[in-house]
Amino acid sequence: MAARSRRRGREARIEAESAPAEDNPPVWGGIEGGRFRPLSDADEAEVNEAVLSLLETLGLSQATPSMIEKVCAAGGTYTEDKRLLFPRDLVLKTIEEARRDVVLYGQDPRHDLKLSGKRVHMSSGGGAPGVFDIEDGRYRDGTLQDLYDAARICDAMENIHHFSRSVVARDIENVADMDLNTAYACLMGTSKHVSVSVSEPENVQQLADMCYALAGSEEAFRARPFLTVMVCHVVPPMRFAEEALDTLEAAVLAGFPVQLISAGQAGATSPATIAGSLVQAVAETIAGLVFARLIDPNVAAIYGAKPLIADLRTGSMCAGGGEQAILMAAAAQMGRFYNLPVTSIAGITDSKTLDAQYGSEKNLAVSSAAHAGSNLITQACGMQASLLGVSLEAYVVDNDMIGNILRTLRGVEVNAENIGAEVIAEVCRGEGHYLGHRHTFSRMKSDYFYPHFGDRQTPREWEEQGSRPIGDVAKDKARELLAGHFPGHIADDKDLELRERFNICLSRQQIGRA
Repeated sequence: MAARSRRRGREARIEAESAPAEDNPPVWGGIEGGRFRPLSDADEAEVNEAVLSLLETLGLSQATPSMIEKVCAAGGTYTEDKRLLFPRDLVLKTIEEARRDVVLYGQDPRHDLKLSGKRVHMSSGGGAPGVFDIEDGRYRDGTLQDLYDAARICDAMENIHHFSRSVVARDIENVADMDLNTAYACLMGTSKHVSVSVSEPENVQQLADMCYALAGSEEAFRARPFLTVMVCHVVPPMRFAEEALDTLEAAVLAGFPVQLISAGQAGATSPATIAGSLVQAVAETIAGLVFARLIDPNVAAIYGAKPLIADLRTGSMCAGGGEQAILMAAAAQMGRFYNLPVTSIAGITDSKTLDAQYGSEKNLAVSSAAHAGSNLITQACGMQASLLGVSLEAYVVDNDMIGNILRTLRGVEVNAENIGAEVIAEVCRGEGHYLGHRHTFSRMKSDYFYPHFGDRQTPREWEEQGSRPIGDVAKDKARELLAGHFPGHIADDKDLELRERFNICLSRQQIGRA
């Protein structure tokens, strides 16, 4: 009986794999999270009160003249010790009137992401200075080619919904050229929404001009902006980054959506306690939101409280522990408390390879942020070594991990049809198993996520296939994509137009257009 059941199970699996794709897949971008609430209602209220009090009585230092002028005109105060104070009424008004309908548009509308409610989407990210080479595994400096390659691998991964710049192109010395070519490599490598950082405020306009050209006009881009500018507008603790504020203002005026990011490290640039680090990060983030809305009340601004953890024995960032997971989940929960579009960092493993540490740390952090209801989880895939390195094959492995996490977000859908009491009765009075039942076949694609590379063979089957670890199998897929996946959403004539106007460093051959 057991052998017959296994055989029928294998036959059912083969039939399911060869069946056409269902209209209702098991996972998708935008599944709702938010069931995990590490903070109680009373905790949320206390954190909120501490945030409002800090902004009103301590404020932040190093504000720019533009920010001082705008905030003071709205009721703020600039003190003798050069701190900008944000009155409670202004902060509450900002939160109340901020946009909740932010959409991150793809160059292809199929990839539009609605950052509303508790809808969860997964993203790359990191801005790593190096990569772990796919051929020899050695750590080396990142290049513009690596960034383009990362973008097109993520373009092919169905559970990675957004591409955030993951590699610093260290082969480009000129900062303006690096900013421009970073955006170009990302936009050319994927039709999904892209997020990048800008090194200097003077470089924002050339990015805007390139995006306007790709969209067909400035008006078209402003209607469907497909690139977000990420701005770390603070240098914790409670201190603005002046140049970043200028970048923020330029980006908002150019029509870019913006991520407002605070990323202090607990025990180093924020309090060592989880609660203290949380309060500071939320306060710093909300201060950025006030400024962004004073620049443009209709700005598509994303709350990016992304507090990190330091290993207090060394002072180094260590983002793979339980403290990081719970802190980021709490930061996401506070974003939900304010009902703002939320982005979080999760998936920063301290591991340098695809080992057990890698899997456990990433899964813990990404699952926590997702179940807390973060709308956009960056660094969810590909990153290793505390954000110091990217692995191209890791995107392939993490695509499976993310799919499984998204499946847990669906939860248990309880209704009469899913309970299937009639099916239970029919089976119990019939063959005594469900393997060949029509009810089973009808749910094989819609209810179950099947990993592409997660190994489910028997030990002997695995040995017969060469006993290969998942990293080696994923490398094969990554190499296949690098050899043949060159997204063509940007037409040749448009690419040639960009090359005439801008200093594009990737050759036509490097992007598969020679």
